[in-house]
This record gives sequence, structure tokens and C-alpha cells, in this order.
Amino acid sequence: MSPDRDTLPRMARYLDYFQALTEVGKALTSNLRHDEVLQAIMRSLSQMMKPRNWSLMLLDPATDELYFEIAVGDAAEKIRHLRVKVGEGIAGWVAQHKRSVVVAKVADDPRFSSRFDAQSNFQTHSLVCVPMICRDKVLGVIELIKEESDPDPYSDDDLHVLNPFADFAAIAIDNARTFRRVEVLTVVDEWTQLYNARYLETALKDEVLRAKRYNHPLSLIFFDLDRFKTVNDTWGHSVGSALLATVGKILRETIRETDRAVRYGGDEFVIVMPETDQAGAVVIANRLREALAAAPPPHPGTAFKLTASFGVATYPQDGEDSRDLIDAADRAMYVGKARGRNVVVIAEERPR
Repeated sequence: MSPDRDTLPRMARYLDYFQALTEVGKALTSNLRHDEVLQAIMRSLSQMMKPRNWSLMLLDPATDELYFEIAVGDAAEKIRHLRVKVGEGIAGWVAQHKRSVVVAKVADDPRFSSRFDAQSNFQTHSLVCVPMICRDKVLGVIELIKEESDPDPYSDDDLHVLNPFADFAAIAIDNARTFRRVEVLTVVDEWTQLYNARYLETALKDEVLRAKRYNHPLSLIFFDLDRFKTVNDTWGHSVGSALLATVGKILRETIRETDRAVRYGGDEFVIVMPETDQAGAVVIANRLREALAAAPPPHPGTAFKLTASFGVATYPQDGEDSRDLIDAADRAMYVGKARGRNVVVIAEERPR
């Protein structure tokens, strides 16, 4: 029996889709950076299905809401800031039930929520929405939408193409998240949750280059906890580790968002401060010195007072490369130790 007139074009179309999906799979799963994965998803979906209006929403487990990671089309800017509760509308239903949906006419589907149309002055006519699932966990949904003026509604044919695409996208996003977690573990100190010395080596070099290129100030604070050995010797290393965690918490709460705090080693810490001159760094150092001194004792019933000695160095007057800046701030810190501890010393004050 020979195939009918519609069979061959349909088979050819599916073959094209299969080849496209193969390329999509290669493109998505070869990327490990989150932003690169998202760009690959945008390119691949645009080339394969050519949707005019579509979105990729990711699930925020903390709030049980979907947020727009990608929004493309006429209403994109007006809905980008909105969130969708799991269970709300068709996208929320898909995330809740882990099932794909195609709707030829949303006016006939009671699950459809008109809230987003009302916010954006958009008239949704048809849509297809599929979950992105990896290891039985919903990461988000992909939703393609057609407006009232489009006479060709989405159908099961579109669903058959979008479902495997969403599977590839879910694997790629999960891989990127796993890579990011591993990457963070290699540059974050486990006790303080601050960056470690490995991170500092690269980050400070980059900041010095940026300061040179744009002729901007850059400051560095080097500080060392006073008499930290006493804590370990008297109450044990578990109390010492808890004290380091307290220092990490105080640092995160005290420094600015643009600053980067590093546990340099033992009880030594470094703060990299882009776009900050000497005077600004001294203000932050004194603020941190006071915050540490106000911290509770590391062990109940002890008279131990947490203090630290600080050294401040600034590019370019105290050093023109990362090593010189660290050494200058370190020497200034030791001057503070000699002066009686719990002080801030600028590198210019070090003995020549």
C-alpha cells in the first residue's frame, strides 16, 4: 500500500524535527554555564519552532512560584516581573501535575488565568505548555502562546516537538546548576562561607587590571584575629571553628555588596574593595572592627573579647599588583599588632 499524500510531507517534517532535536541536544548538553545554556535554549527554540511569543519559567522552591527567566514577544516586558503560583493558570497546573498541555482555544479551558493578559493588554488564543523535569523534579515550564490574530492554533504536533526539547532543556539547566555548585565549592571556605585564597588569587588580579585600565581606586583590607590561638588552646578547635563562622557572618553583614570577603588562611581575612579609595576603606575597616568587638563571647561564661588588627592598602600608592597590595596591607596589620591590637593601620604608616 502506497502512502497517502499527507503521509510523506508529515514524515519529512518529523525527520526535520528529529534532526533539529539532535542538534539541540548536542548544543544544550555541551554547555555548563547557566547563561550560555539559556542562550542556547533561546536560539534553538527560535530556530526550530519559530514562536513569536513564548517564555521559560523556572521554579523557585522557596516560594513555590514560577518566575520568568526568559520572556519573548509582544508582552514580554510587561510580564517579566510577575510570578505564577504553582497551580495557578495553565503554566501553574503543568508545574503542579508534571503534565504537558496543548490548548487550541484558551477561552474554553477553565484552567486558563487571564491575569497576565490583563497586565499586558495581550489576547491569548492558543498555547502549548510543557514541564521541564529532571530526575523526577520539576525545574520549570516552557510555554508558547499564539494571540487572537493567529488563525493556526497549537496542536498535538507542536506538543510532540516541544516535549523532547523540554527534556533536553531540563537536563542542560540541571547540569549547569550542578556545575555551578561544584564551582562554588572549590572557591568557598566551608567554615566561614566566604571566598578562599584560591579565589582571591584570580579575583584580585582581575580587579587590579580593571583599576589600571580605568584609572579607578582599589583598596584591600587585611586583618588577623587577636589572640585566636587562645580560643583553640583553651576551649578547643570546635569553639574556634564556631568563632570563625561568626566572623564570616559578621563580614557578610557588614561589607558592601560590591566588596568581596576572603578567608585567607587560619584566622587571617582579606576584603577586596573595588572603586574604593583609602579613606573609604578605613571607614569600612573601623566599622568591621567595631562589629567584631561587639560580638558575644565564643564560649558561655568566658571573658574573651573578639577583636582584630587591620591593615589597609590602596592601589596604586601602596602597590601596583596584587602581591604588592597584599604584602603592604599585611605589613600594616602587623604594625597594628605591635601597637596593641584592635586598631586600623594604613599602609603608608608602615616602617620604611
